[in-house]
Amino acid sequence: MQKYQNLVEFVKSLEADVVKFYEKGQAAAGTRLRKGLSELKRMAQEIRNEVQEIKAQRKAPKSE
Repeated sequence: MQKYQNLVEFVKSLEADVVKFYEKGQAAAGTRLRKGLSELKRMAQEIRNEVQEIKAQRKAPKSE
């Protein structure tokens, strides 16, 4: 759950660069935004992998 919260906070942190790029036309903000989106992709992939791992563990037959 903590990773998801970090992801949400990270998306919120990108808002300033989104506004600067789209509304004010600042090219440097676009560069920062692209870098941030790459990081966002990495973070999301980590969560996806964790979810898949947990699902596999839950499906695995329990040996007694």
